[in-house]
Amino acid sequence: MTDERPSETVATYLRLRGLQPSAWAKRRRTRRAGDEDKQPFTPGRDPHGVGDVLADLTRDAGWDPQLAREDLVRQWRDVAGEETARHAEPVALGDGILTVQCDSTAWAKNLSLMRGTIVTEILKRFPDAGVDSIRFVGPDVPSWKWGPRAVPGRGPRDTYG
Repeated sequence: MTDERPSETVATYLRLRGLQPSAWAKRRRTRRAGDEDKQPFTPGRDPHGVGDVLADLTRDAGWDPQLAREDLVRQWRDVAGEETARHAEPVALGDGILTVQCDSTAWAKNLSLMRGTIVTEILKRFPDAGVDSIRFVGPDVPSWKWGPRAVPGRGPRDTYG
């Protein structure tokens, strides 16, 4: 115990005279030396908006294609137009083909003639969506061919006497 006391006294004396820095000053100097990137007014320290931070997050996580597909469905009215959106809506997107279901076969045929214009608009607005082509289908009609064991033939009409 007597060996530590003189060294502590000497250290205090040297520190008070300014000849030896304190442990606190050493830690402070070390911290400042390692924090150059955290100093104000250095490059990269500008504040970012929430939108910029979220855009970076979605890009880094790889969510951009899925979010672009969701935006395409949500903004279909703007892409296709008011009148067209009343009679047709996107129902599926797979393998680069957007499937759009129409109210009638007439609407499906007319929109298939406008396919190039609609695809161009989609590619311009949503390049990450991955849409290469559009398939327009008519309304759903009931089918008598249910299940994996449907047999060819006239169906239930041949038993109606």
